[in-house]
Amino acid sequence: MAKKFTYRGKTIEELKKLSIEEFAKLVPSRERRTLLKGTSEEHKKILEKIREGKNKIKTHCRDMIIIPEMVGSFIQIHHGNGWTPVNILEDMVGHRLGEFTLTRKRLKHSAPGIGATRSSASLSVR
Repeated sequence: MAKKFTYRGKTIEELKKLSIEEFAKLVPSRERRTLLKGTSEEHKKILEKIREGKNKIKTHCRDMIIIPEMVGSFIQIHHGNGWTPVNILEDMVGHRLGEFTLTRKRLKHSAPGIGATRSSASLSVR
């Protein structure tokens, strides 16, 4: 039997019925302050596109808090030089969009070159 998702004791259906002000009471303090302060114009545009049911939504708003209304949508988030496709799931509620797309690549080291170590520096080159 699959475990039912709950956020602070409420299911996703109950969360979708709440207004943004009521939902703000459930999230941690930093997100609560951001939600109660109001949304910016860019955030309003994204929410309108989600309500219309558009499929391909691209955004630079990495600071937007994921609200229950956004669950199930597919958003492409900018990460500096490209777009990362993100499917918004129930577990992401209360987090910010930027948390799900990394801005830096993983550092990979290759093999050391000639002269990189003491043993290779003492070799005679003829």
